[in-house]
Amino acid sequence: MAYFINKQWLLLFWSIFLAACSIKNINNMPSIQTHAFRLKPGDDLKKSIQDFVNAHHITAGWIVTGVGSLTDYQIRFANQPNGAAGSGHYEIVSLTGTLSKNGSHLHISLSDSTGKTIGGHLMEGNKVYTTAEIVIQSSDELLFTREKDGSTPWEELQISYPSKK
Repeated sequence: MAYFINKQWLLLFWSIFLAACSIKNINNMPSIQTHAFRLKPGDDLKKSIQDFVNAHHITAGWIVTGVGSLTDYQIRFANQPNGAAGSGHYEIVSLTGTLSKNGSHLHISLSDSTGKTIGGHLMEGNKVYTTAEIVIQSSDELLFTREKDGSTPWEELQISYPSKK
């Protein structure tokens, strides 16, 4: 008997939960587009990503995932004025950031053949070794720009919602 009552309560709970979920109008959910592309040997990682963003007129995007390998890297470490470079064979173990035709901000982590991992601000000069597989999502309901706002000396991400005007 206890099993039957517990099952009834469980069914009641799920019925209420599903009804509550269906109340939200799906038309009010943000529109998100997914883009996927592959870079080939010799491509510049940062430049190629920005070229894709510009060609697809992405005003507010973000990296979902990025994997692959590099032969040359050029990254800037935290609080350093200049980039650091290296040559060899490196796995991309993380790629993240915000993207816009108005300016992007990307970070990368790389590991060498011993597993030593470094990471920092992605600069131009990162040459793809075998492949780079990139997945980006974007939304036309947001607008990313980069402007000095007085909080730091750099142009920082500014987020607006042009569709809500």
